[in-house]
Amino acid sequence: MAELLKQGIFWLDVLAPTETEMRILSSIFRIHPLTMEDIETEESREKCELFKNYYFVSFRSHDNNFNTPDIEPINMYNVVMREGILTFHFQPTPHQHNVRKRIQYLKDFITLTPDWINYAIMDDVTDYFAPLIQKVEFESDAIDQLVMVLKKSEQQDMLVRIGLCRKLVMTLLKMLGTKVDVIKGLIKRFEDKLLVNESDKCGSGDVTLYLGDIQDHIITMLQNLNHYENMLSRAHSNYLAQISIEITQLSNTTNDFLNRMTVFATILLPMNVITGLFGMNVHVPGQEDNHLAWFLGIVGSFGIILIIGTFFARKLVMKMDQ
Repeated sequence: MAELLKQGIFWLDVLAPTETEMRILSSIFRIHPLTMEDIETEESREKCELFKNYYFVSFRSHDNNFNTPDIEPINMYNVVMREGILTFHFQPTPHQHNVRKRIQYLKDFITLTPDWINYAIMDDVTDYFAPLIQKVEFESDAIDQLVMVLKKSEQQDMLVRIGLCRKLVMTLLKMLGTKVDVIKGLIKRFEDKLLVNESDKCGSGDVTLYLGDIQDHIITMLQNLNHYENMLSRAHSNYLAQISIEITQLSNTTNDFLNRMTVFATILLPMNVITGLFGMNVHVPGQEDNHLAWFLGIVGSFGIILIIGTFFARKLVMKMDQ
């Protein structure tokens, strides 16, 4: 094994290592127990740590089919040594295949080192977030344009869309935010020449530039996500304000209808009182008369009350409408 490792730069990718396999690899490559513990327990915190004969990078990718708002983080661990690099992960990812294709494409133009392989993996992981950022951009723009123009029948799922999109934005902010610190730590170690794996000056400078490029990409993604969060927050407020306005309008319509019914009932109340008085089973005026004078008088009073009540009701309604 030692003679094989001395033949050139190596890259050993390990998928879902068992405890026994970790012990064997630790013995061969002199991996520190703290690093083994982080890998075996699938430590989720992204970080960069320097050890005697290697540096350890914990970087998180995701497993998302771009059709659901849920993102499942995938922890990836890189042990970068002078002679080569070990990568560990517990779920299949496309990053290793993508990096191998990139190496084949650029092998005549780059100086292949373990540091460059580590950079290429981190760069591919960062680029893997780009489709999700684009998805958030399209959804945010669509929500911002539709929130004020949708009909009532089309607004039922708008609140759900806003909530799911904001959930995706917050998840991406959480996953990308810690990556900046990891990149800064690596750049600082390269610039201060504290890494045990010291490549040639040109190669070390190239890796530093490459890491700076990843840092710029991540910062740009974070700025875009913060902008989309502000857009969604504004759209959320506009949507709730529109719902509040519609509820207020409905309440005003209901109140207007009740007011009209109240006026109508007020007009009918005197008629009900007169009818109730003359309809009681007691002696009332005109009960023993054989002519229709009392009846016509009562009906006429109903008409007078109706005319006067309608006149004042119209004036009241006109005043309310103004």
